[in-house]
Amino acid sequence: MTNNSSSSGVWENSDWSESAQCPPSVSGATFLIVAYSTVIAVGLLGNVGLVFIIGRQKELHNVTNILIANLSCSDILMCVVCLPVTVIYTLMDRWVLGEALCKVTPFVQCVSVTVSIFSLVLIALERHQLILHPTGWSPAAGHSYLAVGLTWLVACFISLPFLSYNILTDNPFQNLTLPANPFRDHVICLEKWPTERHRLAYTTSLLLFQYCLPLLLVLLCYLRIFLRLRRRRDVVERSRKARGAQRINAMLAAIVAAFALCWLPLNVFNTIFDWDHQALPACQHDAVFSACHLTAMASTCINPVDNDPKHSSRLCKGYLTKKESDGVLHQMAWPPQSPDLNPIEMVWDELDRRVKDKQPTSAQHMCELLQDCWKSISHEAG
Repeated sequence: MTNNSSSSGVWENSDWSESAQCPPSVSGATFLIVAYSTVIAVGLLGNVGLVFIIGRQKELHNVTNILIANLSCSDILMCVVCLPVTVIYTLMDRWVLGEALCKVTPFVQCVSVTVSIFSLVLIALERHQLILHPTGWSPAAGHSYLAVGLTWLVACFISLPFLSYNILTDNPFQNLTLPANPFRDHVICLEKWPTERHRLAYTTSLLLFQYCLPLLLVLLCYLRIFLRLRRRRDVVERSRKARGAQRINAMLAAIVAAFALCWLPLNVFNTIFDWDHQALPACQHDAVFSACHLTAMASTCINPVDNDPKHSSRLCKGYLTKKESDGVLHQMAWPPQSPDLNPIEMVWDELDRRVKDKQPTSAQHMCELLQDCWKSISHEAG
C-alpha cells in the first residue's frame, strides 16, 4: 500500500522514453500543487490541533483518545515527509532530493500507513471489548501507551526493506535512444530487489496486512458492535429505535467506509502496476497515480472521533465543573465516544443479556433472576 509507482524498479527503458515525451501540462501541475498543498495544510492543522488538545487536557487521556492521537501523529508524519516529496518527484519525473531521502521517504510512508492501520484496528478492538463485554477486562491508559510503542516498533520492522532496496540510479536515462539526450545527468529513485519474486511477495504481503486483513477485522468488530447496540436500543429506548439505529449505522459505516474507500484506488493501482505495469499507458501513468495517491492521502484529514455534543457542550461542562468546585458532586471520567457507551446503558445491557441467558419462565422467576444477576454484576464491579 506504500508503493510509489514513480520509484518502482520494474519500468523498462522504453517506458521512460515514452514518459519523457509527455511532460505534465501547466494546468495539471498547478492542480497537483494546489491539491497536495490543501491536503498538507488541512492534515497538519487538524491533526496537530487534535494532538495538542488531547495532550493538554488530562481528562482526555483515556485509551481511545491516546490511540486517536497516535493515529494523528502518523498522519502528521505523512504530511511532513511523504506528501511534499511525492509531489516534487511526480512533477519533476526525476530525483533531486539526495540518496538519504530516497531511502527514508518510502520507509517513513510505510511506517506511517502501518501505524495508522494498526491504530484503527486497536480502536475497533477497544470499542468492541467495551461494548460487548462491559463488565469484563478493559484496557487502561498504560496499556494504550504500550500498544502505541508496539505499533511503531512493528511498523519500523515491516518497513525495513525500503531502507535496503531503494537506490539512486541513472541507468534508464543513459540508455535512452534520443538524438540529444537531455536527461543524461538525471537520476531516479527506485526499488532494486534481489529478484522479481521477492518484490512481488513483499508488495503482496503489504496489501494483505496493510489493507485487506485489517479492514476485515475492523468490519467484523463494528458489525458486532452494531448488532449489540441495535438490540440495546430495542430494549432500553424503544421510542428512539429508528433514530438511534440510523445514527449508529451511519457512524459505523462512515468509520469503515472512509478507511476502505480512501485507500482502495491506490491499492488497485499498485496491484496492477506490480503484476502488469505495461497495462498502464505511459503518458497517463503519473496522472492516474496522482489521483489515486491524493485520494489515499485524504485519509490524513479524516479522524474517527465521535464526541457527542450532549456530553461536550460548554453549558454542560460549565455546570458540572461549578458543581464539582462547590463540592456538590464529583465528575466521573466520561467515555468520549457517544451515548452508546453510557455506563448505565452498558450495565443495563449486561443485566438484560444475563437474565435472557437463564430463560425466565414467569414474572416471579424474572424478578428473582434480576436480583441474582444484579448482585453478580455488583460483585464483579467491586
